[in-house]
Amino acid sequence: MQNQLVTKSSKLLAENKLTIAFAESATAGKLSYEFSLTPDSGKILKGGLVCYDASIKEDVLDVPHELIEKYTPESPEVTKELARRLYKVVPSADVFIAVTGLTTPGGSETPEKPVGTMFIHAVVNGKDFPVREVFTGSAEQIIRAAIERVDRLLIEVLADIRITGAPARWKA
Repeated sequence: MQNQLVTKSSKLLAENKLTIAFAESATAGKLSYEFSLTPDSGKILKGGLVCYDASIKEDVLDVPHELIEKYTPESPEVTKELARRLYKVVPSADVFIAVTGLTTPGGSETPEKPVGTMFIHAVVNGKDFPVREVFTGSAEQIIRAAIERVDRLLIEVLADIRITGAPARWKA
């Protein structure tokens, strides 16, 4: 069954004639997959990159090693860089979304950043929209919750665009 929030956010992207690209770490491609199932997928989905391992973040998206070392691969700082640098991989997209986080123990979790912490960063028209959420449950439940949060973020941002007018195409 298709996630209604994905369908709604996909429709809003299509109505605004916007396309989207993803840099996925913790969601490992599931976000792109969900968007590929929507009726508007051919109009809005440009593609994505699964950058589960930190080396992909560094080697493909040019996130500085020092930034990853300082903040960890699952951090708001690295997630922002993933979203902003995704332009180099998918330059024809209008909206860039990056997701990192901790779905299972054994990563960079701390008392301040427990398992379930997910970082989402959207770049729309050159503006940054960061989100940090802590979800509970299994890895699958955490990923599903993060995808729904991405959809809610897109719906909020796109509703604002409708009020203020369609954005000019942003380029880095």
